[in-house]
Amino acid sequence: MPEENRTLVTEFVLTGLTDRLWLQVPLFLVFLVIYLITMVGNLGLMALIWRDPHLHTPMYLFLGGLAFADACTSTSVAPRMLINFLDRTTMISLAECITQFFFFAFSATTECFLLVVMAYDRYVAICNPLLYPVVMSNRLCTQLISISYAIGFLHSLIHVVLSLRLTFCRSNIIHYFYCEILQLFKISCTDPSTNALMIFIFGIFIQIFTLMTIIISYIRVLFDILKKKKSEKGRSKAFSTCSAHLLSVSLFYSTLFFMYVLPDKYQDQMYSLFYTVIIPLINPFIYSLRNKEVIGALKKVTKK
Repeated sequence: MPEENRTLVTEFVLTGLTDRLWLQVPLFLVFLVIYLITMVGNLGLMALIWRDPHLHTPMYLFLGGLAFADACTSTSVAPRMLINFLDRTTMISLAECITQFFFFAFSATTECFLLVVMAYDRYVAICNPLLYPVVMSNRLCTQLISISYAIGFLHSLIHVVLSLRLTFCRSNIIHYFYCEILQLFKISCTDPSTNALMIFIFGIFIQIFTLMTIIISYIRVLFDILKKKKSEKGRSKAFSTCSAHLLSVSLFYSTLFFMYVLPDKYQDQMYSLFYTVIIPLINPFIYSLRNKEVIGALKKVTKK
């Protein structure tokens, strides 16, 4: 089509999770409760760590950074999804789409690197406990958290800048519950091959690099536990410390891998729903419910 005859699309319609009208209100209520619990869990955990001086250690500072990233991930997707459940005619502009993707990519990338530094923190704490206060200071912890957020910001900014070259002139319907970047590629009039290649390259590099670093850290931790921890109680405590982190890692990376590394046939809404809604919901409970220090701090606050 000649350039002068094209009508560029600047607003889109999100079809959502389902087109069945009778499910809209029940789904709205379910996801509203999930979002509220997610925000209370993550922001409450951050507040608890901030209030209790006993939790001002690297392990809990990392946990607070992760809770903030999870809150950002959920907030980048859930509010718009809730609006769309009640108002099927609501349009979302291209600028809102790009902004939504920016905050999602920012928080998801940040979480990948936070999981790496948390794995390193556990490695030092278990394998070199005597050197832990020297190696993992609060200053270094703050620097690692800042670097993780800086990488997340730069990574998402690269994809946002690349997306500005895309134009949309055919369909304005996105068959998804949020402005997922791969779905925008499908309705773009501009060839999105460069954008898709960059998504794939960065996805491969970030996910494989961070996941392999985490796996290596925990393999070394496992060997150290089996070698040094002679008592059953000592082994049980060390395994318990790491199991929550590994559960969160496995859930997070498996869904991201299916979405951004494997072919199109695996890019299902359920995978996106898992890492944008479910994981931010369960993370604060995975890390806190089995942690005696967090439970103790929560009891103190409750009594006050």
